[in-house]
Amino acid sequence: MPTLRAADREIHALDAAAVASALGVDLGTGPSNAEVDRRRAAVGPNRLDEPAVRPAWLRFLDQFRSGIVYILVVAAVVAGAVGDLKDPIVIGAVLALNAVLGYVQEAKASSAMAALKKMLVTRVRVRRDGQVREVDAEELVPGDVALLEAGDRVPADGRVVVAVNAAVDESALTGESTPVDKQTAPLPEGDVPVADRSNCVFMNATVVRGRIEMVVTETGMRTEIGRVAALLRVGEPPPTPLQRQLDALSRRLALIAIVAVSAVFALRIAQGDALGDAALGAVALAVAAIPEGLPAVVTVTLALGVSQMARQGAIVKRLHSVETLGSTSVICTDKTGTLTLNRMTVREVVAEDQPHALLLGALCSDASITDGQTIGEPTEAAILEGAAARGIDVAAERARWPRVGELPFDSGTKFMATYHLQPGAGSVTLVVKGAPDVLLERSSSSPGQRERVLDDHARLAAEGLRVLAVATRSLPASEVLDDGGAVADPSRWVEDGLEVVGLYGIVDPPRPEAKDAVARCQRAGIDVKMITGDHASTAGAIAGELGIRGRVVTGVELSAMSDQELARSIDGIGVCARVSPEHKVRVVEALQANDRVVAMTGDGVNDAAALQRADIGVAMGITGTEVTKDAGDMVLTDDNFATIVGAVERGRAIYDNIVKFVRFQVTTNLGAISTILGASLLGLPVPFTPIQVLWVNLIADGPPAMTLGVDPADRDVMARAPRPVGAAILDPRRVARLVFLALVMAAGVLGLYAAAEPRWGRAVALTMTFTTFVFFQMFNVFNARREERSVFSRYSLANWRLWASVGIVVVLQLLAVRWGPLQSLFATETLTAGQLLLCAAVASTVIWAEEARKLTIRLARRTAR
Repeated sequence: MPTLRAADREIHALDAAAVASALGVDLGTGPSNAEVDRRRAAVGPNRLDEPAVRPAWLRFLDQFRSGIVYILVVAAVVAGAVGDLKDPIVIGAVLALNAVLGYVQEAKASSAMAALKKMLVTRVRVRRDGQVREVDAEELVPGDVALLEAGDRVPADGRVVVAVNAAVDESALTGESTPVDKQTAPLPEGDVPVADRSNCVFMNATVVRGRIEMVVTETGMRTEIGRVAALLRVGEPPPTPLQRQLDALSRRLALIAIVAVSAVFALRIAQGDALGDAALGAVALAVAAIPEGLPAVVTVTLALGVSQMARQGAIVKRLHSVETLGSTSVICTDKTGTLTLNRMTVREVVAEDQPHALLLGALCSDASITDGQTIGEPTEAAILEGAAARGIDVAAERARWPRVGELPFDSGTKFMATYHLQPGAGSVTLVVKGAPDVLLERSSSSPGQRERVLDDHARLAAEGLRVLAVATRSLPASEVLDDGGAVADPSRWVEDGLEVVGLYGIVDPPRPEAKDAVARCQRAGIDVKMITGDHASTAGAIAGELGIRGRVVTGVELSAMSDQELARSIDGIGVCARVSPEHKVRVVEALQANDRVVAMTGDGVNDAAALQRADIGVAMGITGTEVTKDAGDMVLTDDNFATIVGAVERGRAIYDNIVKFVRFQVTTNLGAISTILGASLLGLPVPFTPIQVLWVNLIADGPPAMTLGVDPADRDVMARAPRPVGAAILDPRRVARLVFLALVMAAGVLGLYAAAEPRWGRAVALTMTFTTFVFFQMFNVFNARREERSVFSRYSLANWRLWASVGIVVVLQLLAVRWGPLQSLFATETLTAGQLLLCAAVASTVIWAEEARKLTIRLARRTAR
């Protein structure tokens, strides 16, 4: 296949004919179909490589990579070693269920991402074999001649060979928010930055004005975006805060289990128990020390959160990323399309006759409205929509004022001019739209008029608006038009004599819901920082409207700061404007250096590195590039900042529910450990068999714990500060509370045994201790929902599933002590109604003890005030 010469990375320095020659293509006819097929076979399809897909069986095994799981495996081995096969079978079933749940939910997220990608298939018109046809962008090869118009997405990298009043939005690659004017002339040789290659276009950019013909020079992973994508697809994601905390909890529980098991085994041997009996007690304690249901409940809780978030516009790619959102303390967000509507709008028209000023702007515009959709350069589209919103029929007016000449917009002159035949008159109206200072220089305005225009310009600019002026001039048709009815010399009449008619204040307005979302973040102790490539004045004005706090700095100022200076200053910065991809990464790192959990949003390739570096990367699903979506942990299907805030709230609620379950489950484990250890110290028989402990941990605790995972969010979930980065899931205060409740349980169970054994015998007393311990959990599950507030509140009625699960467990426990088959399995005796009521009364003490503790704390706080 013909290739460019050694300077193939400097195609900007070649003229169009040289590029076509090097690629072996005739620009007038394009390549032949046979040549296209040959080249596609050589270079492959024009798409970015997908990340390597991990085999399904390995993804399933990944679900077992957890410290808790490892402990459960050891427990199963120990249980099997003493000849009891029931315990390992039950534990194995729990592990399998947890793995299936995690695998299915992550597969659902992958399917959602695949469906999102199908929505973004690009079609492109090409010239092949002398004919114009439309093909999928994936079919392009080097040498193809693509024909692009306003609104089209650039399908590959290429050299511009025809440019008619053309401008391209390259912000996805360069971060530059202003469209780049395109031309065909060669540029100087050397290393010209991508943003300055005005005669080249790049994959995923968008044509916003005019038309372009390009010859494709690079496709797929050889494009500029492809090279960035290749750099990003390395490394494993770090563990989330929740994963680290659960692993730490696993290690602590393992240590407790080893110490307690050793102590019980030694005590039983010292007291003269047979080796088998001592081992049985030790195994029961080992099982009691392990929260068998923890992995399953955590997975289910996260999975339910993922499903809810997907329905609300957020696709989470990893289950544990949900929890990371809940611990977020800073959200760094792009402006355009996330905080704003990504639709330029005329906010203010300064003119004596506003409709006339808008009509003139609509005439001097190449934008158009087709089937209710506006196509064209964003500012021109804004003026057109502004005119239509004020009742102006743009199409009809353009027919009444036919265009007979034009001067396309030029970045050097900073204006555009059009000539129109006046309806019913022998005159031509010249309309000029452009920078206010440029039009004033060409006007015949008086000093007073000029001063008023400049004052209005300064006021609008100070409000962060982009300001355009429109001017007009009436000319005799006989002097302007040639014999063909067109303007003979369009550049002649724009030098002077213009009358400035009005100014347009244009802005991409904030989303209506964004201000409230920012306020919710601030009430929740979450800082919001705007990171944008836009101008400082515009970004600062939008930030002010939204209530984003902090000063505005530019990329130049960030570059002047050392990493240490930036870390010291970053908390006081609210807006970073005119930034590069490197600046975004530095901002994330500066925040992380201050122990902040950072969520970063982005849509362009230039955002991908920052998304990977952040604790949670949030990619845009509509405007985002494939590279960005691959780099992000979460994808927004609506590109809406408010959706991020909703996800943060959901993440906090999920974490709260996980903490509730951990409190509940660990209290059960500590209660069982305390009871078994206490019985050994007092010389009493082991109160539970291993299978009874598994029943408590899985059946009695399981359903209520699952319902804690769907507990409704507390009303103050977004009214408290984010938890610190290093916070443990069970801090010393929580551990002390759980130990207190565990001792209440142990005292109740052992006290009941001591009272029941002389009256009803050992077998009935052991059955009562087993039942009482189950009932303890049914009362304690309500304690677990609130750490400081009383359970006697309306909130205790808010989760009907919890009440249903408690009812189910009570029925199952009654069957375990009254139905023959289960009595044989659990070695229980039949209990009378009176004995069952006694068990329930003793178990209720965990509620009264906890309520007394909470009341004491509340009274102490009131006294301290």
